Amino acid sequence: MDVVVEKLADLTRKITITLPENDVQKELKDAYDKVQRDVKLKGFRRGKVPRSVILKNFQQKVEAEVAEKLVQDTYFSAIEQEKIDPVVHPEISEPCFKDDGTFSYVAMIDTKPEFELQAYKGLEVEKPVIVVSDEEIAAELESLRVEMAPLRSVDDRSIVKGDIAVVDFQGFHNDKPMKEVKNENFSVDVGSGRISPEFEEKLVGMKKGEEAKHEVEFPAKYPNPILAGKKVTFKVKVKDVKERLLPELDDEFAKDVGSEYKSLAELKTAIHDRIVKEKEEKADGDLTDRIMHKLLENHTFPVPIRLVRYEVEEMIKSTEKSLEQNGLDLESAGINREELAERNRATAEKRVRGDFILKKIAEVEGIKVNEEDMDRGFKRIGDQYNMPVAQVKEYFGGSRDDILPFVNELLNEKILAFLRAEAKLVETPDVVTVSSENIEA
Repeated sequence: MDVVVEKLADLTRKITITLPENDVQKELKDAYDKVQRDVKLKGFRRGKVPRSVILKNFQQKVEAEVAEKLVQDTYFSAIEQEKIDPVVHPEISEPCFKDDGTFSYVAMIDTKPEFELQAYKGLEVEKPVIVVSDEEIAAELESLRVEMAPLRSVDDRSIVKGDIAVVDFQGFHNDKPMKEVKNENFSVDVGSGRISPEFEEKLVGMKKGEEAKHEVEFPAKYPNPILAGKKVTFKVKVKDVKERLLPELDDEFAKDVGSEYKSLAELKTAIHDRIVKEKEEKADGDLTDRIMHKLLENHTFPVPIRLVRYEVEEMIKSTEKSLEQNGLDLESAGINREELAERNRATAEKRVRGDFILKKIAEVEGIKVNEEDMDRGFKRIGDQYNMPVAQVKEYFGGSRDDILPFVNELLNEKILAFLRAEAKLVETPDVVTVSSENIEA
């Protein structure tokens, strides 16, 4: 076996593998002999079909099967012989049975980057002090009041912030109706900003039965890709105006929120504890992001282009899945696939580089995923989707390809937990933590 390795980029290798005539011809002879023994052709007895007829009818099929077998039998030996450590499956091309009886093919691979670990222990990162203000608790209580308030239709006044406006609307862009931007009897929580602050603001002052045209300019980063960066004219008709009848903030209100609350003070305490938990979870995530940012700052090395491409494709699939939930695809949403790929490329490259850094740390520190980690991961998924652990395990199946992404996720979590424990946390100042006195009714 002759192996020629060409370096096309820092980590990309073109490997041309040529197999000797004796090995190739033996495989071809065995394959043709098998076809000759088994094939049935009109006018010939089984096993008596001439080789010339076999070649005429089955050469393409036989050579394709033999080529695949030769690649499978020799690829791993070739990369082991050349001491190459690929990180993704090869791209096999140019299979060729040559006139001299040999067979050659090309394998395009990306190799694992070699780099020295820089500082990763004792990274100095900021972590905010977890505090909850009186204003935050008051805002949560007000949100509960709004959520629980009964609605009453009003005919004698205009829309004000806090009302629910029931409208029909049709959007127009460049004077053409937008089929995806149309609805009837659509409820708008005016002033909430959930639809569009500008759209909601233009409803203020309208009355039931009124019609109007409003022009709204959506920012480039608006969540809905159909509207993002566009100036849209809305034809709007108000079908109904509903006001909220806000309940009093007292012990009875707390009991209505949940039977576990006996007083407003208990409800405030529960809100305080929930906000603390949410902030702790966010702070933990922010801490991880800051650690990864510092690791990427400390490590600069090329990464395999095929892994970056794969990561970009995963990000595009995520966008497509999000659009599908709204009955859209990239084309109908006005998104160019190539431009989306280019926008995601830098982030994809950071993710790939970050994963190599984490795996190197795991190698140096001897961090591995054990049975306890797996069981804990299975239980977490089971709790999240209300599934028994046995069913979660069955979902993942027994194959390596099925379980590998999950194991990789658990390993990264374990490495990041190690890095958080090793980090030097610098607490950032904030407002004074709410005391038990502050949360009393």
